[in-house]
Amino acid sequence: MSDLTDLERTRLRWRARRGLLENDLIITRFLDANEDKLTNADVDGLAMLLDLGDNDLLDILLSRKEPDGSLDCPEVRDVLTRIRAA
Repeated sequence: MSDLTDLERTRLRWRARRGLLENDLIITRFLDANEDKLTNADVDGLAMLLDLGDNDLLDILLSRKEPDGSLDCPEVRDVLTRIRAA
């Protein structure tokens, strides 16, 4: 289960707001379904994804690209699998 406080949840949702509507919709749908189940590793993986620019993030979310470099780690891969399935 998640140890996120209400403030951390609010910050995560705020950070998930993106310039591209598609990213907003995909990430918001994922958070709506899974926010209360996120682990610290999930939050870390999501934060790494949210560090990407909008176009790069969309390409990864839509499986046009796969994470590479520092993004090719279990935290990112696990949360990305769940985002894509949401």
